[in-house]
Amino acid sequence: MNNNTKLELNRREFLKMTSVAGLAGTGLAGMNLNAMAADQVNFYTWSAAVDTVKSHANAFEKKFNVGVNYSNSPWAQYRDAGIAKFVGKAPVDVLWVSDAWLPEWVESGWLAPINKYPELMKYNADTADFCVKSMEYKGKQYGLTYYTDYMGFFYDDAKLKKAGITAPPKTWSEVTEQCLKIKAAGICEYPFMLSMAKESWLIEFITAMNYSFGGRFVDDSGKAVMQDPQKGAAQALQWVVDAVQKHKIISPACVEIGELNGLKSFSSGNHAFALLARYRIRTLNDPKQSAIAGQVKQALMPAGPKGSNATVGWLRFYGLTTQAVADKTREANAVKLIEWFGGKAEGKYTFQKNLLNDLGSGFGVNSLFKDPDVIASVNAYTDIKIYESAQKFAKKKDTIAPWFGEWDEENGSLYQSAVLGKISVESALTKSAAVWTDLVKKA
Repeated sequence: MNNNTKLELNRREFLKMTSVAGLAGTGLAGMNLNAMAADQVNFYTWSAAVDTVKSHANAFEKKFNVGVNYSNSPWAQYRDAGIAKFVGKAPVDVLWVSDAWLPEWVESGWLAPINKYPELMKYNADTADFCVKSMEYKGKQYGLTYYTDYMGFFYDDAKLKKAGITAPPKTWSEVTEQCLKIKAAGICEYPFMLSMAKESWLIEFITAMNYSFGGRFVDDSGKAVMQDPQKGAAQALQWVVDAVQKHKIISPACVEIGELNGLKSFSSGNHAFALLARYRIRTLNDPKQSAIAGQVKQALMPAGPKGSNATVGWLRFYGLTTQAVADKTREANAVKLIEWFGGKAEGKYTFQKNLLNDLGSGFGVNSLFKDPDVIASVNAYTDIKIYESAQKFAKKKDTIAPWFGEWDEENGSLYQSAVLGKISVESALTKSAAVWTDLVKKA
């Protein structure tokens, strides 16, 4: 079970079973949970960019004379450890939050909205729309952007030229045509790389394709529409099924290939096209990590017959806890820390630029696309103009809800079964819609 698909299991079972004894494995047992200094901020993240975080936190301490009690956990354990902290009432004021967890954590009473803080809300004017929407739940906003990115469409330009193809595909029909041409020329056995393993990336891949075909899983009211053959989801899934079963341009082993192994396969030169997280292009064009460095380019997401260049975006953000706002001093310091990291520090988007330079991480700040340092950094391995253009088409997942995890687990299995030809596209989406509808009724 992957990190995202634990959502409802944790909500319904973990909260019932957690006790002081059960917190031993998280490092909370024996801790004096009431021992906290009001003049410090308790900051919890997963273990990414640790040195960069520490450096920026140290600058915050010097600027405001407020300590930062920084702790982190590996991504694989982060969510469970975070829930344990909440249940055990361990001191947490600011923490990194995934957009997938937002509804559940708000409903659990762990996150506080930031709407009453104009010093934070002012950044919305310079933030990508899908990022702002990804931090909203029931009309309130719950943080500032930590990092964001979207599913990108990449191609190996050298392989296309070798096949006599002068431009990347603009539609999914052209993707099929170009893949068949490349396959017939003996350049790649499986020209298109698509990762369909059951992990947290799967929903990103299939949602990106769904959107590009003009599809939706649910409508604006939260009602399942993925089963409607006119809503685009069926055409998107049918394209994948045909690519595997009929055209054989995607390997049937795709259901066992995770995002990281897909990246490795594409960077080894085994494919001409790939769907991957946008930030992966830095690795793909790094000669120390990729056999096809210098050949990989990004294009807009191909469009389906009734679709567009739309893709899916995701967000990780700085959340403010309800326990922080219960104390005025902690609240004030927490708000300062959120702005220092998620907004500007000393008048500059320092942390966002540091993440980009250190890790290639995506940002949701629109004005950074005009920043000379950012332009130079990104253009070293890709074209910042296509990066920016594609991000304008990014949309948040339409399935984010308290029951997202349970549905995602079932939906992933149904998609895999359809891809392998075990059930029809119609049956897969009808069953997926039924699971969603049932979970809505139980909520």
